[in-house]
Amino acid sequence: MAVKFKVVELGNPQNENAPKKFYARSVSTGSIGLEELSDDISNASTVTLPDVYAVLQSLVRELPKNIAAGRIVRLGNLGSFRLGLSSKGSDTADEVTSRNVVRTRLIFTPGRQVRLYLDAIRFEKEAVANKETVVNP
Repeated sequence: MAVKFKVVELGNPQNENAPKKFYARSVSTGSIGLEELSDDISNASTVTLPDVYAVLQSLVRELPKNIAAGRIVRLGNLGSFRLGLSSKGSDTADEVTSRNVVRTRLIFTPGRQVRLYLDAIRFEKEAVANKETVVNP
């Protein structure tokens, strides 16, 4: 099964006079919650649904706690999570303080097994009702 994508026209935010270009954007087909994911894992193993759910809930609790402690959280073949940040620049190193930090983000790096699955994804252009807006890949 292929992942669908749509075509979007975007301008260059750094140069408003630059011509707009067309880009592919993935189209989500829905979502899966922790409960349904737990159920799927339980059905594919000998672990009970409540046990799977409890472990995943513990992961949800422990992951941010360890990230906040400055650790990289490695989850085997799944991948790793680490903290990233953006900051304002200063003229000298001495002027840089925690106030320079503008925002934080969680960075996920997929493990080898997950990367193999991601690399195998095939894409299919989403059909558009108005044929005039469709751009050939």
